[in-house]
Amino acid sequence: MRRPKGIKTNKAASKRFKVTASGKVKRARAGRRHLLTGKNAKRRRSLGKGVMVDSTDVYRILGSMPFTR
Repeated sequence: MRRPKGIKTNKAASKRFKVTASGKVKRARAGRRHLLTGKNAKRRRSLGKGVMVDSTDVYRILGSMPFTR
């Protein structure tokens, strides 16, 4: 099936977010890039885990990624 003309995936959004099988949107936590020695081990471990996007933002993110549903 051909792609409708004019509809494109926002590549910035597709690299930052993943859509789960149940339709929820997953994201990575901020604060894991640098200055890690100042953060304790428990905090660093929790920053490595992904979390779900808030329900108020899901609509806009899914609108940027039309082919992920």
